[in-house]
Amino acid sequence: MILTPICVFLGVSTVVASQISVDSQMLLLILLGAVLAHVSVNTLNEYFDFKSGLDLTTIKTRFSGGSGALPENPDMANAVLTIGLVSLLATSLIGLFFAWKIGLGIIPIGVVGLLLILTYTGWINKQPVICLLAPGIGFGLLMVVGTQFVLAGKYLPLSWLAGLIPFFLVNNLLLINQYPDIQADTGVGRNNLVITHGIIISNRVYAAFVIATIAVITTCVFTGKFPVSSLIALIPIPLAFFTLSGAMKYSENIGSYPQYLAANVIVAIVIPTLLGLSIIIG
Repeated sequence: MILTPICVFLGVSTVVASQISVDSQMLLLILLGAVLAHVSVNTLNEYFDFKSGLDLTTIKTRFSGGSGALPENPDMANAVLTIGLVSLLATSLIGLFFAWKIGLGIIPIGVVGLLLILTYTGWINKQPVICLLAPGIGFGLLMVVGTQFVLAGKYLPLSWLAGLIPFFLVNNLLLINQYPDIQADTGVGRNNLVITHGIIISNRVYAAFVIATIAVITTCVFTGKFPVSSLIALIPIPLAFFTLSGAMKYSENIGSYPQYLAANVIVAIVIPTLLGLSIIIG
């Protein structure tokens, strides 16, 4: 859940850098909406994974395989579904308020976000490319750019550039976490990139996203889009290559070596945080 406030923070940083005042009440409402959206997609995914039997066959690790909460407490299934739906409704109402208060420009962000939540488990997980990109779109682009639009009342190019960083990293975060679940996911009809194209191709995609992260940050610094201090965001990058080495060495068994998955989480959290701080500081 820490990804949500980090992506909101990155969006705020682009507003501050553009010398636009931040309305604290609107910011709190943005954060609430983003958290509710995250809760909704997580709880609905939890519910449908339990109902499909996936949660009963996955091998749990600290970073993959689901929470294991419903298999241990099956009577809570309806409550989890209710939480997911109520969170989705609340998110929608907040989005409609933003559209009324700020402008209809937020509607595309909201519609895409709702579609991601509603279709993630039942449809997106069967579409390899969309499944690969959906996490990054939700966190990296929708949350960062949506936050910026609500606070600024218009779209700023800086927020799209900044949003590319969590887009690449969150895609990688979910990609590697799918490695330990290949057999279980295949058994319930999922069809993500790892299942369809294998681990070697998936490793290459992971590497490409890491290189793209480096390329965007350095290019934006040298073209003046990001301040020079944004280069500090690259400090954790060696951890991404550490994760890649683990994926290459252990493949679907990487879940037995949680240090590689932990490094991947650190990269996805720390790099956007450092980027946001550097954009604010200038």
